[in-house]
Amino acid sequence: MKKILIIEDDNLIIKILEFILKKEGYEIYIAKDGNQGIEEISIVKPDLIITDIMMPYKSGLEITAYVKKNHPTIPIIIVSALGKEDQTVIEGFKLGVDDFIAKPFNPIELVLRVKRFV
Repeated sequence: MKKILIIEDDNLIIKILEFILKKEGYEIYIAKDGNQGIEEISIVKPDLIITDIMMPYKSGLEITAYVKKNHPTIPIIIVSALGKEDQTVIEGFKLGVDDFIAKPFNPIELVLRVKRFV
């Protein structure tokens, strides 16, 4: 079973992502802030990371930089309320983010984008 680590501080978004992805047969792990997310990466060894950009302690960009340096084969999808043209999202792509999904997201689009990587 493929493992997905969700790094997100919004409980509603966590529940939605978890529901959609468990239904698709993925094993889901949750981290509610950037520090916990980085700890979980080494423990879980996920096949995919889905992260928000703005979170407590470490941002999605800091997580991306860490992953691309230490675990470069793990793909990362950013799910954020920021628009695709936002400078922060552009910075994410420069750091190596593999995909971006805007909040609110379409569940079908989410599943299709996840399937591209796992």
